[in-house]
Amino acid sequence: MRIAIDPNSTVPPFDQLRLQIIAHVRSGDLIAGTKIPTVRALAAEIGLAPNTVAKAYRELSESGVIETKGKRGTFIASAGDTTATRAQQRATEYVGGLRALGIPDDAILGYVRAALTGARVD
Repeated sequence: MRIAIDPNSTVPPFDQLRLQIIAHVRSGDLIAGTKIPTVRALAAEIGLAPNTVAKAYRELSESGVIETKGKRGTFIASAGDTTATRAQQRATEYVGGLRALGIPDDAILGYVRAALTGARVD
């Protein structure tokens, strides 16, 4: 697993680490069941404080990307990256909420496009 932390980035180091692990899972470089380094080992390898790595691991665990199996170590979870599933759920909730307000689907799409582009909907 190759991880490169950019100290000049505006993205916090723990988030850089978290995002890179997710990218490795999505690309197939890290598959379900793959053991990943301990917090201390990875911290030493990439030059981060153990607490920073622990924070990234905690967030990855909470989102279901990794799982800790006690003394056996930390592994890529069988569910892997659940981002697509969570994104679908949030999109469905968003659309449901706007439909409950009586907004038609074409207007909902307009709001989504505006949000993506930063445009303003009048």
